[in-house]
Amino acid sequence: MSFSIVTWNINSVRLRMPLVEKFLLEKAPDVLCLQETKCPDDLFPAKAFRKLGYEHIAIHGQKGYHGVATVARRPIEMVEKRRFCEIEDSRHLSVRFEAGGKQILLHNFYVPAGGDEPDPEINPKFRHKLDFVAEMNAVRADHDEGSASILVGDLNIAPLEHDVWSHKQLLKVVSHTPVETENFEAMRKAGDWVDLMRLNVPHEQKIYTWWSYRAKDWETSDRGRRLDHIWSSQNLVPSFSGYEILREARGWDRPSDHVPVVARFDLG
Repeated sequence: MSFSIVTWNINSVRLRMPLVEKFLLEKAPDVLCLQETKCPDDLFPAKAFRKLGYEHIAIHGQKGYHGVATVARRPIEMVEKRRFCEIEDSRHLSVRFEAGGKQILLHNFYVPAGGDEPDPEINPKFRHKLDFVAEMNAVRADHDEGSASILVGDLNIAPLEHDVWSHKQLLKVVSHTPVETENFEAMRKAGDWVDLMRLNVPHEQKIYTWWSYRAKDWETSDRGRRLDHIWSSQNLVPSFSGYEILREARGWDRPSDHVPVVARFDLG
């Protein structure tokens, strides 16, 4: 049995619903995880998703800011909407679903961006980001013979040298500073998570999922970063059949600055 999961920071689900519809009609994933929906729960466009066959919906929304949502063509069970750093921001939800005889726990995250100044002493947004990642150490890749875990989302950190267009030039830029990347990788390893996007990709190969709105010609300059991630528990690695970054979505009309990332699994 095969299934696919997508992560996509949509940067306002209501504003970009036509793009979401286009994507779902073309790719038809089993599960779609959205971040930065910027929409309270009562205004989430559930009717539009159900019309497209995504009848199972879990949302953790917030007016004008943040927000995550997981929609699916298969039944999902809401597990948790976790609060981080004692702040009521809507940045996480987890659901459980069945696939290939396994109960899969799926985390959907939107990690704080952290502002522009990479100094936690003078920038409370950066302090919040570091504290948030530290608390994510408690999110583990739980698994056994009948269960597995997946974690996806806009994690707002490009951890590896070739996850950014210029390692040297971005070392003092928020999302790729050493304090972020080191803590991020330590957190991933502490939870026993596998970085699926780097699993069979040469270390020196560039991977981007985000291109800034500030670039006049994003495609030509190609100054991207890998801010969106797909992780799993160890026992899903044999069934992981690959991923696709839908780069062309960055060139769609009124796009998000992030593009969808599709992960596929074959549980046999």
